[in-house]
Amino acid sequence: MSDADPAFVGRTGVVAAAVELFHTQGFDQTSVDQIARAAGMSRSTFFRQYGGKEDVVFADHEGLLEELRAFLAQPHDDPWAAVCDASVQVYQHFAADPELARRRYAVVRQIPALRDREIVTVFRYERLFDEYLRQALPGLDPLDAVGFSALVTAVHNHVLRRLIRGPRRVPVSVLTRALDDARRRFGVLPEESAPAPDDLVVAVFPRRTPSAEVARRLRDALSE
Repeated sequence: MSDADPAFVGRTGVVAAAVELFHTQGFDQTSVDQIARAAGMSRSTFFRQYGGKEDVVFADHEGLLEELRAFLAQPHDDPWAAVCDASVQVYQHFAADPELARRRYAVVRQIPALRDREIVTVFRYERLFDEYLRQALPGLDPLDAVGFSALVTAVHNHVLRRLIRGPRRVPVSVLTRALDDARRRFGVLPEESAPAPDDLVVAVFPRRTPSAEVARRLRDALSE
């Protein structure tokens, strides 16, 4: 994710302005005109770019999803690791301003419509990961694709909740370790030490490793 992207930075700034108003004076008590003024834009521009009040709360997610689609469209040697790297990118965005993440969480918890919207937003990340794995690993069992995508999303959300529910920062290393453990449990974490080169190649995989991943690793090993 590029922090220098003016469109993304601008979108995040508008989200911050809106969330601050919602947090201080209430969601229902805040008007679109107030948000537009706080963000330094006209009412018509706000509606054109961000929709309504519910939309602006999650507007930076739209930018994040665009960034992740572009990231996953690039070549990756290990698709499973790429999904985890994408999760880390999202976490780093929110960890960069934990107070904003906490204020937004407080606002969302109070409004049923926002809680519903949050569920849909989380599912969009899971679906993006699922679709990417199926495309990157032809022949992958759909249950393995959706299972790993759901696992990564759940692990990410658990660590993010630790960040926004507590007063302390939660370093990204907490998430990366948890994601490594998820890959290990799923059978797609490569061994840390590579075998010595030899004419004979012996491959050992956990029984739970998806067959498409076994084929990918064997293909890569034999082509070296």
